[in-house]
Amino acid sequence: MTMMKSCTTIVERCNFGVTDNNESLARSMTDRYIDEEGNERIEMLWEELVPEEEGEGSEWDDAALSDTDSKQREARKREAIQRANAPQDRKADERLTLGFTRDELDHFTAQRKDGLAPKSHYWIDRSSEALWACTKGAISRETTAKLRERILQKYTSPDSHSKVLSFAKSFLKFLTTTRAEPRFQMFAPYLELPKTVKERKSVTSRIVTKEDINNVLQHIAKAERGGKISPERSTQYSAFVLFGAYTGQRSEATIKKLTVGQFREALAADKPVLQVDSSQDKIRMSHYVPLHPRIVEALRPLLAGRDNDELMFTHSSFLQWIKRQKIPMSRFKGHFQLGDLRKFADQHGDVIQWDQSNRAYILTHDVSGISWSHYRHPLPETIYDIYMNYWRNVELVC
Repeated sequence: MTMMKSCTTIVERCNFGVTDNNESLARSMTDRYIDEEGNERIEMLWEELVPEEEGEGSEWDDAALSDTDSKQREARKREAIQRANAPQDRKADERLTLGFTRDELDHFTAQRKDGLAPKSHYWIDRSSEALWACTKGAISRETTAKLRERILQKYTSPDSHSKVLSFAKSFLKFLTTTRAEPRFQMFAPYLELPKTVKERKSVTSRIVTKEDINNVLQHIAKAERGGKISPERSTQYSAFVLFGAYTGQRSEATIKKLTVGQFREALAADKPVLQVDSSQDKIRMSHYVPLHPRIVEALRPLLAGRDNDELMFTHSSFLQWIKRQKIPMSRFKGHFQLGDLRKFADQHGDVIQWDQSNRAYILTHDVSGISWSHYRHPLPETIYDIYMNYWRNVELVC
């Protein structure tokens, strides 16, 4: 008797507030609620989501269902609930905002610059400032889209677009890891580069000839005769041009870092070959550079009375002087730049049919792959002999 009263009490409590005039019990129990993240959710009974099948009553005999039918029914139930909540999830994603601090951004920026040359810091700093200016520490659909739009409008070069937007996407990965918050990655699609049709160029338009290099040397000699530069500077500048044109070394990554001691050691040998350290090469490849007799002639005056640890060339002085001179080029509209010395060595190598393997090694260009990293190890005297077979009769004069 006591048990029957308890059951009656429970039934009454469950039916409290439900009358025959109200909606059905199933519909009255449908509810909307706010979850822990502030998103509106819909709690619905199975009877509301999936109508009863024809030919069956409103009550199900769960005990009579097979295991397969039960699993299918549960799967359909989950899918129906997900469809009901999908619009709410999309709205929540659009409203989602995640934060970060300026210290976090500065820390990430410092990590990106670590170990890079100072000139590589420029775009990293610009990317960092652009990211902060557009977000102010708030990552959302609106702020990421704003950053992308501003960068695409501000810069015309696809390379500039790539530098800034790639920095921003890398920062999202950084926050995902350091904060253990995968939702930061939800905003990466808003930072994608636009699809563009790339123009394919078969050859470069910047053609540098032997006449162009001779013209630069003559311009230096003329400046000395006119008293515009000192004889010492003239010797320096001419040696720089000759070394760069004959060897094709990168002006900023290599030539500016070479020391007097390295050249003094090279000129002491019967077959003068300069050894470039890995720290003096853009791709960190130590290699030998043969010195043409014309280079040797120009370099000797620069060794007198100097210490071995001094830098051989006054790179900064020559760079600024060249920018002011605006020496015209013969095959395109433009002025001579230090990078044209390397272009001349490579392009003139085609004229004299310079051996590809020897050229690639000396220029440290196209030297990736297993053959270069595990098999090839040319000797300095061999490098010199092969080089001179092609360059011996190439004369650059003032």
